[in-house]
Amino acid sequence: MNALSTLERVKQHLIELKMASALEALDGVLSRVERGEISTLEAFEALLGEENTLRESRRIRAQLMTSRLTHIKTLESFDFSFQPSLDRNRILTLAQLSFIDRHQTVHLLGPPGVGKSHLAIALGVAAVKARKSVYFTTLAELIATLTKAERQGSLATRLRYINRVALLVIDELGYLPIEKGGANLFFQLVNARYEKGATILTSNRGFKDWGEIFGDNVVAAALLDRLLHHAVVVEINGNSYRLREHADLIPESLKSFTAAQEHLPKHKPGRPRKTAPAEVG
Repeated sequence: MNALSTLERVKQHLIELKMASALEALDGVLSRVERGEISTLEAFEALLGEENTLRESRRIRAQLMTSRLTHIKTLESFDFSFQPSLDRNRILTLAQLSFIDRHQTVHLLGPPGVGKSHLAIALGVAAVKARKSVYFTTLAELIATLTKAERQGSLATRLRYINRVALLVIDELGYLPIEKGGANLFFQLVNARYEKGATILTSNRGFKDWGEIFGDNVVAAALLDRLLHHAVVVEINGNSYRLREHADLIPESLKSFTAAQEHLPKHKPGRPRKTAPAEVG
């Protein structure tokens, strides 16, 4: 009766402490103790481990939603064999996340379908699991958000909100042209974040095209001045993974365009020379 009473009290404690996973595992763990398979201390560790695993899973799910990482990708699901130009060890080194602590920018460059977004999201997911704050967005969404904030008089607040995260992931740079007002807003974000937070950028365009993308060579030069300093540039030259089963259906004109995208300009380490007038920043 005493043992039963004690067991019931333990269960009640677990209920009141909202330790549902430990409560569910309790009977099984006690059976293992009775069979001599584990010690009492190991039983405590097993129960706490079950509860911690559940709570960590909940934390990750909640932070992924906050980070806007709703379409989960992982490095384990990336097919490195399909992109032989990609250095797997280099990506795995990035997954150790030291670039976040160094406030570096990672550029993932290559034609459509080679896995840039997959890798960017996977690194973001790895950061969330490592308890680092993350914010994911496309460049078009980001500029729309900043434009709305400016119109409502809350731009400074929005910039602080975005820049407080440890890792900012910006997808699809170069897919849509950016008006000058949007380019200036993006520069304000980049300038405020410079050497204070890490960023991942994916793009299907080379750096030489940034003047065209942002509609202003001066702003583009100022952006590159900051985003290439402390930068890691990963170029992926290959075919589209999404179209691997239908490559024969792609018109030759588009194949030629894709092939041309593979010859992205090589980036040399170090701070680039400034080409922007001094008044830009």
